[in-house]
Amino acid sequence: MKTFKSILEFQKEFSDEQKCREYLEQQRWNGTPACPFCGSINVHRFPNGKIFKCREKGCRNKFSVTVGTIYENTKIPLTKWFLATYILSVHSKGISSLQLANWLGVTQKTAWHLNHRIREMLTDNAPELLEGIVEVDETLVGGSLKNIHASKKKRLNLKRDDNKTMVFGAIQRDGKVRTKVIPDVNIENISEAIDGFVSTESFMVSDENRAYNNVGKKYKHRKVNHRNGEYVRKEDILVHTNNIEGYWNILKKQIDGIHHSVSPKHLQRYCNESAFRFNNRALFQDERFAKSLANCKGSLKYKKLIGK
Repeated sequence: MKTFKSILEFQKEFSDEQKCREYLEQQRWNGTPACPFCGSINVHRFPNGKIFKCREKGCRNKFSVTVGTIYENTKIPLTKWFLATYILSVHSKGISSLQLANWLGVTQKTAWHLNHRIREMLTDNAPELLEGIVEVDETLVGGSLKNIHASKKKRLNLKRDDNKTMVFGAIQRDGKVRTKVIPDVNIENISEAIDGFVSTESFMVSDENRAYNNVGKKYKHRKVNHRNGEYVRKEDILVHTNNIEGYWNILKKQIDGIHHSVSPKHLQRYCNESAFRFNNRALFQDERFAKSLANCKGSLKYKKLIGK
C-alpha cells in the first residue's frame, strides 16, 4: 500500500466496501482466509466474495472477514471505520466524538462508541519490557475544581485534586512509553506497575517520591530531587526525568485540547491511544494505520463500555 500524503488520498484508496474488505483480508489473514472458529484454511468462498464456509467436518461455520473483530455485526460501513481508524492512529492529538460524528455523518453517541472501539485496537496487548535507562513518574489527570460550582464543591466536600485521576508512566530513553491508571501513589501500586513495565536489568530514574523507595531492591535506582531545585545530575548516567515529564505534556494536551475532560473509567483507553501514536511516531502514516488494523481482533459492546 502506498504512503498517503493527505486524507483525500486515503479516502480515494478506500473508496468502497470491496476495497476495504480486500485490505482487511490481507491484514488479517495475509491473503489466505482462515476460519475464525477453528483456524483452518480449508475454506470455501461464496460467489458474492464476502461470505466463507469452513470445510472441516467438525466446524462447517460460515463467516466473513469481520467475524471475531471489532467490526463484527457493525452497521457502520467499513469505509467510515477505516477513515476513523486512520484519523485516530495518525492525528497528533486524536479527534473528539463530536467532530468525528460531523465528519462521518453519524450521531455523537455512535462516534463515541466507535472511538472507544478503535482505542481498543490501539492498545498494545503484548508489550515488551522497557530496558536501558527508564524514567518513571506519575501525574494527575482531570479537570480543575475552579470549573465546578461552589455549591457542588461544598455538597461533595471536594478538596484539591479530588476530581483528578492518577496515571503512572515509564519511558525508555529514545524508546517507548507505557502508562497505567492507578488508584493512588503508594509503594504497592508503584512497585506493581514497575514490575509489569520495566526489565530488572534497567537503570531506574525517578524523583524523590518515597513510593519509589522499594525499587532499589530490584533495579539500579537513581533519584533526582525536584524539591531542592535539582532537575539533572551527571553520574554514570544522566539522572533526570525530563522525557517522561515531556510525555505528560503530550498526553494532557490531547485530553485538555481535544476532549476537555474524560471519565476515570475510560481514561486508560485515552492513555493507550496517546501511547500508540508516541510509540509509533517513526512510522509512516500508512504503516501506523496498517498496524492498528492488524490488532482488530476482539470486541467492545456498548453495554460493557458504559458499565451495564
